[in-house]
Amino acid sequence: MSKPIEDYALISDLETAAMVGRNGAIDWLCLPRFDSPACLAALLGTEENGFWRVAPAASGTQTPCTRRAYRQDTLVLESAWVTGSGAVRVTDFMPPRTRFPCVVRVVEGLSGSVVMRSELRVRFHQGRVVPWIRSIDACTVAVAGPDAVWLNADGPVRSPGHRDSAVLDFTVPAGRRLALTLVWSPSHLPAPPAPLYAPAETLLKESGDFWLRWTGRCHYQGPWRDAVVRSLITLKALIYAPTGGIVAAPTTSLPGCIGGERNWDYRFCWLRDSTLTLSCLLRSGYRDEATAWLDWLVRAIAGDPADLQTVYGVGGQRLLPETEAPWLPGYEGSRPVRFGNSATSQFQLDVYGEVLDTLLLSARAGIAVPAHVWSLVEALMDHLHRHWREPDQGMWQVRGPGRHFVHSKVMAWVAADRALRMGKLLGANGVSGEWRAMREEVHRQVCREGWDARQGAFVQSYGSSALDASALLIPRVGFLPADDERVRGTVRAMRRLYHGGFLQRYDPGGAGVHDVDGLRGAEGAFVACSLWYADALAATGRPEQARAVFERVLAVRNDVGLLSEQWDPKAGRQLGNAPQAFSHIALVETAFNLSSS
Repeated sequence: MSKPIEDYALISDLETAAMVGRNGAIDWLCLPRFDSPACLAALLGTEENGFWRVAPAASGTQTPCTRRAYRQDTLVLESAWVTGSGAVRVTDFMPPRTRFPCVVRVVEGLSGSVVMRSELRVRFHQGRVVPWIRSIDACTVAVAGPDAVWLNADGPVRSPGHRDSAVLDFTVPAGRRLALTLVWSPSHLPAPPAPLYAPAETLLKESGDFWLRWTGRCHYQGPWRDAVVRSLITLKALIYAPTGGIVAAPTTSLPGCIGGERNWDYRFCWLRDSTLTLSCLLRSGYRDEATAWLDWLVRAIAGDPADLQTVYGVGGQRLLPETEAPWLPGYEGSRPVRFGNSATSQFQLDVYGEVLDTLLLSARAGIAVPAHVWSLVEALMDHLHRHWREPDQGMWQVRGPGRHFVHSKVMAWVAADRALRMGKLLGANGVSGEWRAMREEVHRQVCREGWDARQGAFVQSYGSSALDASALLIPRVGFLPADDERVRGTVRAMRRLYHGGFLQRYDPGGAGVHDVDGLRGAEGAFVACSLWYADALAATGRPEQARAVFERVLAVRNDVGLLSEQWDPKAGRQLGNAPQAFSHIALVETAFNLSSS
């Protein structure tokens, strides 16, 4: 049986991440990077698809720890069990990458004496391939194809012997420690990787110090500092350090509807998130990460503007072929399990506005923009000027037919507006008259075609009566001021998307095929949309209501402060891929907004 999504904590080395359950099992790990094939995939199947559990031997395989928490302002996770024979603590972390990815699990006796068991069941290539397991120089190594993982214990252990798993039993009395280290390396390398022999205490201190130094730079000093810092740590953990790209989540196919088909791979980087991401990093004091994100974005979009995608790989790669994994039963039977994302082939107008908004924000913040930035602006605007009247798939990447989504047109307006402002900032005129005319035409069209006078609100698409939470971004991007009655009316109308105190992105319908996104089944409320709602309430003069919405979101974080993409108010559980960068970015932005309101 799948564990609740909120049972999982995150550890990361800034190039990949592991999901650790309350029962001491790592059920998800892709090596050597976020978008690599998973070698531990029980999260989307069963223990036969790979896991690594370290817990008291006498407890059941699903028995949760007694308590757990991250060490203050770090990504070092501590889980404690109190048993009949004593108490024990397991400290899990991944040292920031030097050469090879490494997971360290330090077991410490707190009282009495506890018999522990480490069971590692590796299944390479998305939880499917059983490796060859053997012992080399006091290490256990599992090999299949190009991959090898090495497991080492720095103290006495007993191995009862299992054909397809590495099982180690050991006893930890009070005051004693034993460290288990798992390292990935290419299988053609002959010797155990060096991190296996580094003292665990040294790695632990260095890792803790790294995170404390990083969080010490946070500029936020408001009433929700703990939540903001935890969200920023989570965001940092999702940055692929070699390139600066930020994955939307470290997981794939955690469902938006239990048992349904809304299961997507989020281990990639979305342009849709670029401006909010940059703003979040800059406001919080993380200029280096903001600069790295901008550099990644400019490299990723280089080329013909007609080929601009909404999503790219962590290295900026464009081909992310979407495949299904029939050997994985899915989280709580939610199929199909998908790897890759075919949204790369969709046409989305909003990304042009996102890119140009990000470039302008960077230039205004004093971040060095590339020398060819004006040529890039001109190329993007030339293409957009010719295509903005076309239907697209919208910011939600619907898999139904293209439509004239209001948010997409608003972002086309943003593109023209930011291009004009960029030209003024850089002293470049370009074809400003043409862009100004486009900006005015888009604005008139959206106010005419996207406004529903009967509802007193902007709608999802032209000719539709459906509402969409993306309309809450209209004042944020400057399309209309927050005190405009059309904005106020739209914010009031959003209560129709309210579901148990949270906001849905749009009404996904019932069990049948939805006429907009072409998918079956409902979904949860979107965490980010609820936070946009709080921002809009504050901007339109209702700060107390805004704070109530914000506190409601804070209350559905899991016990270690993590948010997934969605929340199911009826079932009282998290849904969707986790932890979700977009949710945590929105949390930080809302905390800043409400702290200054």
